[in-house]
Amino acid sequence: MKNIYYLFLAMITVICCTSCNNEWEDEQFKQMVSFKAVPNSDGVTSAYVRYNAGDVVKYNLPIILSGSTMNTTNRNIHIAIDQDTLNVLNRERYGEREELYYRLLDSQYYSIPDAVELSKGKYTTVLPIEFTLGGTNGVNQLNLSEKWILPLSIMDDPSYDYQANPRKHYRKALLNITPFNDYSGTYSGTKYMIYLDDDQTHAFTLANHKAYVHDDKTIFVYAGLRNIDYLDRQKYRVFAKFTDEKIDLQKRKLEIWSDNDDPVNGNAFKPGESQSYYTVEEAYDAKKPYLKHIYITLFLSYTFEDYTISPGNRLKYTVKGTLSMQRDLNTLIPDEDQQIQWN
Repeated sequence: MKNIYYLFLAMITVICCTSCNNEWEDEQFKQMVSFKAVPNSDGVTSAYVRYNAGDVVKYNLPIILSGSTMNTTNRNIHIAIDQDTLNVLNRERYGEREELYYRLLDSQYYSIPDAVELSKGKYTTVLPIEFTLGGTNGVNQLNLSEKWILPLSIMDDPSYDYQANPRKHYRKALLNITPFNDYSGTYSGTKYMIYLDDDQTHAFTLANHKAYVHDDKTIFVYAGLRNIDYLDRQKYRVFAKFTDEKIDLQKRKLEIWSDNDDPVNGNAFKPGESQSYYTVEEAYDAKKPYLKHIYITLFLSYTFEDYTISPGNRLKYTVKGTLSMQRDLNTLIPDEDQQIQWN
């Protein structure tokens, strides 16, 4: 009886081992092609592109083949612009408020191939996207008061030598094109005081203010409490040019203006009595020596009038205070857009 039991146990062991070996040799996961473009809470992927006036800047979007077995063939991955998905995103997120919609990036600003090759034995490749954002005068030609999207999709067809991942955020990439320079980004606004009229006893503040690219040395922020979600935001842009003119050992002069400063039909923008300036300091992390910290501080002083929130009743604001930003760079990474640790 005991011999029969041992024989039975040996047979079960052989069967199990054979079964495991066969499963291991088979494909554990389907070989499907996907973008590596993780969406944020808005359903889009920030694509940071160094602003370079008049020059082409390349952005490489990763493409990944899933699976656990060898890729045994060369594959041509077909890519297309997907405006339909962008339209669905806008309708679901903003409804009828078209002023807040993401805008389709015009083809004059980028160039992409129709297909890219994923070579035999490889699991990753990149889609090279070439951006041309600067005009002949060196000024950003994109109106960054709007939110620009390059919507891409991996095409699928029975005749193709691959299968696209059917999941939305794998097969599609909604790239929110975000040009950057040395000074653009998200600044802390806790010391950026916004006063109504000349009463400087009660100040309004925002936790953060975003600075957008105008050219290599110039950014713009929205005046006062405004941000990208205000419908009239474009009428309240405050530009700041970073000059090399020294005020003292650390401070350098900022030239500030608005492109809508008419006192009757505009925002009546005026620089304040105090000179606007900026400082830049650098330091390496004490525990991570490859991590470089850049501390940028802007001091802005100006007045403006809000003439749109209550038509016929112009509200005067005085703004005076500092915006501060810490930009962290991983110096081990060669690509600048990947080197910066974006918030």
